[in-house]
This record gives sequence, C-alpha cells and structure tokens, in this order.
Amino acid sequence: MKQRLLALAVASAVTALVAGCASPSNSANSANSANSANSANSANSANSVALADSIYLGGPILTMNDAQPNAEAVAVRAGRITAVGSRAELLKMQGAHTRVVDLQGKTLLPGFVDPHSHISIVGLQAISANMLPPPDGNNASIAQLQETLREYLKTSPEPKELGVVFGFGYDDSQLKEQRHPTREDLDAVSTTLPVMIIHQSGHLAVLNSLALKQAGITASSVDPQGGVIGRKAGSQEPNGLLEEGAFFSIVPRIMPKLSEAQTSNWLTKAQDLYLQYGYTTVQDGRADPTNVTQAIAASKAGVFKIDVVAYPDMVDIADNALMDGPYFSRNYTQHYRIGGVKLNLDGSPQGKTAWLSHPYHHAPAGKSADYAGYNVMPDSEVNDLMTKAFQKGWQVLAHTNGDAAIDQFMGAVRVANQRVPGSDRRPVMIHGQTLRKDQVPQMAAAGIFPSLFPMHTFYWGDWHRDSVLGPERAEHISPTGWVLAQGMRFTSHHDAPVALPSSIRVLAATVNRTTRTGKVLGPEHRVDPTTALKSMTLWAAYQHFEEDRKGSIETGKLADFVVLSDNPVTMPKDQLASLKVLHTIKEDKNVYRAAP
Repeated sequence: MKQRLLALAVASAVTALVAGCASPSNSANSANSANSANSANSANSANSVALADSIYLGGPILTMNDAQPNAEAVAVRAGRITAVGSRAELLKMQGAHTRVVDLQGKTLLPGFVDPHSHISIVGLQAISANMLPPPDGNNASIAQLQETLREYLKTSPEPKELGVVFGFGYDDSQLKEQRHPTREDLDAVSTTLPVMIIHQSGHLAVLNSLALKQAGITASSVDPQGGVIGRKAGSQEPNGLLEEGAFFSIVPRIMPKLSEAQTSNWLTKAQDLYLQYGYTTVQDGRADPTNVTQAIAASKAGVFKIDVVAYPDMVDIADNALMDGPYFSRNYTQHYRIGGVKLNLDGSPQGKTAWLSHPYHHAPAGKSADYAGYNVMPDSEVNDLMTKAFQKGWQVLAHTNGDAAIDQFMGAVRVANQRVPGSDRRPVMIHGQTLRKDQVPQMAAAGIFPSLFPMHTFYWGDWHRDSVLGPERAEHISPTGWVLAQGMRFTSHHDAPVALPSSIRVLAATVNRTTRTGKVLGPEHRVDPTTALKSMTLWAAYQHFEEDRKGSIETGKLADFVVLSDNPVTMPKDQLASLKVLHTIKEDKNVYRAAP
C-alpha cells in the first residue's frame, strides 16, 4: 500500500513540475469533480483515511494560525481544508484522482481578505483615463494630465459610448504646479463632451464647463452640508473643483445609466484587478442602492469568482428593502452578500477635507490659518443613525480620517450602546489616520475595531509631514503600534480605487512605513511581517465576522489561498515591495495565474 501511495505521489509531483508552479487550473478542477472524488472514495472504501481532492506541498506554508504557524502540506476536499500537517501524513490522503500541487519553493498563505475598498468604483477606475502620479501613472503635471486625457479620448471607446470623459486618480500634492486643475484646464481637453476627473482620494473632483452645466453648478449654487464648491478668486463663479458633498451630490447627474452588460463588464474588470493581488474576499464600501442592485444581478449571472461583501451608504439605503432581503446575511449567495452599512463622517487628509481637532499644518488656498476641515453631519444625526443600525443588527463601518470625526464616531457608539444594549457588534473605524493616543483605549472600551491605512505612509507620508499635519502628527498616522500596545487587533487596507488594490504595497507599507522619498514615518508603528499578514488575512476575516471560515489555513476553513514568489516572513523587509502574486485560489479553484 505504501509503495502504491509513493508511486502515485511521485507521478503526481512529476505532473505538477511539468505544468509549472501548479495551482489548480479550471480544467483541472473540472476533472476533479465531486463524482470523481466519490468514485475514488468507493474504490478506497477499505482505507479509513478520507481522500483529498488536492494536496499542496513543496514550499513554505504560512498558516496565520498561532497553534500551528507553519506546515509542510495542506489537504483539500470539496473546497475546504481537511488537514494541515506534514507531507508524509497528508500524502496518505492521496487517491487516484488527487492532484498533488508542487509549490516549487514558493510560499502559500491564506487568500487576502480586503478590509476596506470600493469594488464598484474600481470598475469606474478600470474604464477611466489613468490620472495617477508616478509610480502608478505618468501624471506629474497638469500638462501631463491633459495629454493623458487627450490620448484617452483618441484611443478609448468609453467616451463615445458613455457620452462623458472620466479620469481617475489625479493628486494635486504630486503635481508640479501644487494645485488642483481648473475648469479651464479641462476645457482645453474638450468643450464638446463633459469631462470629470476624480481626485485620488475619491473625495474631490474637477469638472469642465460643460460638466458643470450638466451638473447644474453655477455662481448662484449654495455649498451643500458637508461639501464645498470651489470658486474663482474674488467671485462666486465655480472654478471646477467640487469637494465632498458637493461632488457626491452631482455624480448621478454626470454618470450615464449603465446597461446590465456594461455593469458586468465594469465589475469583471475590477475583479480582475483584485485577483492580480491575491484577494479572495473583496469589500464594496459605501455602495449606493444602484451599485447593490447591479452587483446582485452580476452575482446571479456568475460574474463573481471571489466573495464580495457590500456595506451600502446608510444615508442612502436606510429604508431600502434590500436591507431586509436575503442578501443582508453572514452567508454568501453566489459570492455576494450585504454585511452592514457605511457612514461617512469626514473627508480626506491628503485633500485637506478630513475633520481635525487642530488646524492643518498649512491651510489650503483660500482658507484661514485655523482651518481644520469639516464634518459631514451633526452629532445628533450620527447618534440617531448609529442607534438605528444597532436596532436593525447592522454592522457599521465609519469613514473617519480626522481625530474630530473619530471622537464623533466613538460618541455615537457609546450613545447607541446605551440606547440599545448588546454585544459583539464590531463597529469598524475606517482609516483612523489621525487617531490620537488618548483615543485608543476609548476605542477599545467602546468595542470599536480599527481598520487602518498605513499605506498612506508611502503615498502621502511626505505630504502629511510637510503640508497636511506637520512633522509630529504625521509620525503617528495610522498608529498600529499604539493599537497593538492596547492589546487590540487591526486591519490594513488600500481603499481602492484611492490606490491600486495592491496587497504587496499594503504589506510593505505596514511593515516599513517608508515614504516616497525613503524616509521612515513613525518607526514605533512598524510591525513584523507576520503581524502585517494577519491584518490582511485572519484579522480581516474577523472584521467581517468570517473568522470561522476564512483568514487562516486550518481544518474546516475554505481553501482560499494565495501563492507568493518569496517568503515574506524570512526575506529582507526592505524588499517586500518586490514580492509577486503568482496564483490566487478560491475554494481550491485557480482564479488567477500570473503570466510566466
């Protein structure tokens, strides 16, 4: 019997080696159907060991399970992990139809769980002109932005198809001119099509004159609550810049109505981007009712290969029937579910709209020296919304970049807990970039889970230090060290499309906290690679109430894996950004394979 098993193991290993670093392909999965497994079980009924569909071995396996941090092999059956242990023991689970997947020295981890991003907006980014600055784009000046838009107009079908020109990702802090583009800058690109370019933060946008007209923004327009219409110096004439609520409110007037096919195409392109970075669970934070309806249709059509959990904007969806329907659940239906709701309480620090308790280091143009950003809604409204969420059993994610917004959120949670007693609601603080040290124990006492944004240290660390917050406050953006010292867990996110959904950039930034210029921002908040990986896997699954089935390589959990080019725990920390995702595996199915 042992000789037969050994022969089968050698044959399977040779097959895997010939195929390359063989995560299971779709065709291989088809060949290993439930019928094949059942027939194998029948043929081996005398054997007391349950046979596996797949056995992964031949490389480091990082489980994220403290009781068994490393393993030589993992066995999978019907999309779930059935055993984790030694190579010799798990090969006893090999049958005639078992695939032995040789990792060829590459590293296997749990699939990455996205703690916060916006997959529906990533779909928009995927079809928009790339306005990002280096290293993710080529736009370091307004002239380069204009050239990118002109080239996009020439080569992309979307402007003609949609009747509007979208650009995504410009960043005034990285432009040579150190200012936002104006309506005139965009008029120079087109006066016959509306043009809207969205700031990398996702909280601001600039419109050309035709887009402003379509949005109904004029000199007589009044700033909405929680928003600002940019004006030309010395007048009320709009200059094209719309901040926060002023931007969000006009999107429906600019955005064309999409067909079901267009929506599916957008979501497919967005999903493909996440797959490249090893994510097997993705979030759609602050989705609107239309996004949710479109995503449900896409899930029914089989678009999603990975799990998507949505948190619709509570203000938009509070009385919508979708929150009482079957998709609001801890379980996925065709890879989709609604996990709770999202509240937006302030803006963006890099855009200088986050709500701070002390003024910005350098106020934006046209603002007084005591400018500290602004809130979206008053305390009373936030308290009532939080109370309603607790009454309904909705998990709440709250966008809070500024420490004043964090105070408001914590206060609302305390009020709601008093009004609606309960436990283990896991309200989540999203971003927490200017979280103060004195706020951390308060947050722990309130039962708030922190989802932090250390990747900002790379993209905007220099800007925060020199312009936004000043040297002292900038050292402590997304203070993971303070959170760990309090005995708390945290997650680390990318907030795509604010940045590309790069798990590798998230990992490198969480560990190293180096800026674009190579400076270390807040050395006391650096963490070891294992802690950073937990914040992207096990702790992220916990944030979503999914720790019982995801986030670690343990018996009974889903076979959601990612294969990396090197071992992030043992390789030099300053080289983490060079890691590559080779395979993304969802429930034992290969859903992404990197080009050789």
